[in-house]
Amino acid sequence: MSRLEDIRAFAFDVDGVFTDGLVLAMPDGELLRQFNSKDCFAIRTACDKGYPCAIITGGCSESLIRRAVSLGIPNRDIFFLSKDKASDLEFFCARHSLTLGQVAFMGDDLPDIPAIEAAGLGVAPSDAVAEVRAAADMVSTYGGGRGCVRELVEQVMKAQGTWGFNPEKPWNSGHPEEITRFAKLTGRNVE
Repeated sequence: MSRLEDIRAFAFDVDGVFTDGLVLAMPDGELLRQFNSKDCFAIRTACDKGYPCAIITGGCSESLIRRAVSLGIPNRDIFFLSKDKASDLEFFCARHSLTLGQVAFMGDDLPDIPAIEAAGLGVAPSDAVAEVRAAADMVSTYGGGRGCVRELVEQVMKAQGTWGFNPEKPWNSGHPEEITRFAKLTGRNVE
């Protein structure tokens, strides 16, 4: 297992990690998911501090793209309909000139096991299936959609002395154009 100090990037499954695994199917076909704001704050903080972050999921939807991009994850690091998550994780690493040993991957179900085993730090939410918890290097004290992402990111960044929030940094600094546009409408907290 890599030490927390060795981690330079993060990759995550979505359902059962960022969410509690429940999906509401709407009549128009859109799937609604509920995200934990503390988990999302951690990702935004990691992205702001230069940690590449990826979504590697078997799912796909416009709302997932919008959520990931709003957190600072670029479209190119969103892997939808992934059946081979370890291969997608390798591609993500190559794109960012990282080794697998420098990446933490969190997943909760059987398709995530190869990526968990390949990553330098494989992590599972506390309510992941038994096989995933057994394969993981670390099991969060929190369940999916309940703070597990925050716990991982915060532990890594605290171990490296990079965790923290700067209220002096404008919100649009490093944020996607859509977020910047909304911030500028208010006339506050923008460059």
